[in-house]
Amino acid sequence: MFKKFFDSLRSTGISPYIWTILAILPFYFIWQVPSVSGKVAGTILTVLFFLFYWIAFVSKGWTVYLWTCILIGISIASASLFSYVYFAFFIAYFIGNLKERVPFLVLYFIHLVGTSVVINFEIVLQEQLFITQLPIIVIVWISVILLPFSIFNRNERGQLEEKLEDANKKISELIKIEERQRIARDLHDTLGQKLSLIGLKSDLARKLINKNPEQAKEELMDVQQTARTALNEVRKLVAEMRGIRLRDEIIRIKQLLKAAQIEFIGNEEDFNLSNVSLLSENILSMCLKEAVTNVVKHSKASRCTVSIQQKEKEVTMEVTDDGIGNISEEDFFKGSGLQGMRERLEFVNGTLEVHSNGGTNLLVTIPKVLQHTDKEGMT
Repeated sequence: MFKKFFDSLRSTGISPYIWTILAILPFYFIWQVPSVSGKVAGTILTVLFFLFYWIAFVSKGWTVYLWTCILIGISIASASLFSYVYFAFFIAYFIGNLKERVPFLVLYFIHLVGTSVVINFEIVLQEQLFITQLPIIVIVWISVILLPFSIFNRNERGQLEEKLEDANKKISELIKIEERQRIARDLHDTLGQKLSLIGLKSDLARKLINKNPEQAKEELMDVQQTARTALNEVRKLVAEMRGIRLRDEIIRIKQLLKAAQIEFIGNEEDFNLSNVSLLSENILSMCLKEAVTNVVKHSKASRCTVSIQQKEKEVTMEVTDDGIGNISEEDFFKGSGLQGMRERLEFVNGTLEVHSNGGTNLLVTIPKVLQHTDKEGMT
C-alpha cells in the first residue's frame, strides 16, 4: 500500500523526498511553540493528518469526501496555530485525484477558500513566523489553485487514452476477424468450385478410361487446365494478402497500360503517401489495380489518368479514362469487380463513386483515421 502511495507521489513530477521533507517539516514549526501543551496538540494534529490522509487514500464512496473535509479542517488549524500551511499542498494533490467532477469542484473550492482565508488572516495578524515564509506561502497558494486542475485533467486524459487504446485493440481484433472471413470467402470462391469440378471430372475420366479413352483423355486435360487456373488464382490471392504499397502498384499499372497501348497520365510523387495506415494503402492499391484492369478490359480507351490527393482527414484517388463509358448500377453486381471494390472500401469507411459520361470517372475516398471501463479508485 505504501509503495503504491509513493509511486503515485512520484507520478506528480515531484520527488518523494520533497514530500517526505514536507511531512517532517511541521514538527519544526510545532517546536517553535513555547508551551508543552501546544507542542503536544501540534504533534497530535500532525499524526492525525497523516493517519486520516492514508485512510482517505484507501477509502471508497462518500467517506472519501468526509475524510477530505476533516483534512481541510486540520490544515486550517495547523496554519492558524503553528503557521504551517504546507498540509494544503498534500490536500491539493489528493483533491486532484478525485474522479467525479462535481465532488472535485466542491472540495476544490472549499479547500481554496479555507486556505485563502487563513493566509489572509495570518497576514493581517502579522505573525512573525508566518511573514518570514511569505514567498513560499504564495507558491503554496498558487499550487492550491493550479495543482488540483492539473492532476484532474491529466488523470482524465489518461482515462481517455486507456479507452482509446482498448478501442484500438478491439478494432484490431475486428480487422483480423474480418480479414479471416474475407480470406475464407475468397478461398471458397476461388478453390471450392474448381476442386469440385476437378473431383467430378476425375471420377468421370476414371469411368471412361476403358470405355472411351479419347473422352477420358479430354476430361483429364480439362482437369489439368482447371488445376492450373486454380493455382494461378491462389497465387494471385496470396499476392494480395501480402499487401502492396501504392508506389509499387503504380509500376505494375504503368506496365499494364503500356502493354494495352493506353497512355498513362499521372504524377508519381503523389503516390508516396504519408500518415496513412498500411491497411488503407493496401485497399487503395487493390482498388487501383481493379480500376485499371477494368479500363484495359472494357473501356477501349486511349488515355488513363490516375491522381491522388492527400487532404487533412482523407485521401482521394481518381481514375479517369476516355473510353466508351456506359457504366450502370447493374455493373456493380456483374463480374467487373466494382462490387468487390465497394465492399473493401466499406471495411475502412471508404466510398466509391463512378460517373460515366464520355468516358469513366472512378473516385475512391478513404479517411486517414479509421473510426474504431472506468477503473476503480477514488470516486
